[in-house]
Amino acid sequence: MIRSERYEAALRYATAMHEGQTRRGGEPYITHPMAVAAIVASQGYDEDTQITALFHDLLEDTAATDSEILALSNEAVLRAVKCLTKTEGYRMEAYIAAIRENEMARVVKAADRLHNLRCAVVCEEAFKRRYIRESREWYLDFSPEIIEAVEALEQTLLPRTGEA
Repeated sequence: MIRSERYEAALRYATAMHEGQTRRGGEPYITHPMAVAAIVASQGYDEDTQITALFHDLLEDTAATDSEILALSNEAVLRAVKCLTKTEGYRMEAYIAAIRENEMARVVKAADRLHNLRCAVVCEEAFKRRYIRESREWYLDFSPEIIEAVEALEQTLLPRTGEA
């Protein structure tokens, strides 16, 4: 895949902003937005959607600003990133409703959830159970792959006491 200078600039920015952050499995955090961008690219989505994927956690997890994101992208990307950002005191119903109303945000959230489900195999049992429950409650209709990933993650669970 040939990446544009615009994409490369977005990747450099996201990498710098996530510097020092790690995933639950210990890998550098930037591997997650890059994987989400790769998922949306493999699904045929455009560069704006891929850049939204690179930026999807910036406002929530870093010191990135709206104006910095806008300078490296456009209004559509910024709107989608803002939809994907959980703010203090957010309500899940409103958060999901906003994502559903923004096609780019919906596509990125589906890829984000899919990647997180695939990576959750390294997490502790309680986290897996919470993540499966949340996925079933809010995200199953985002994509068929999410259903498959939830089922795969369920296969890694230990039987609860009293279960056959």
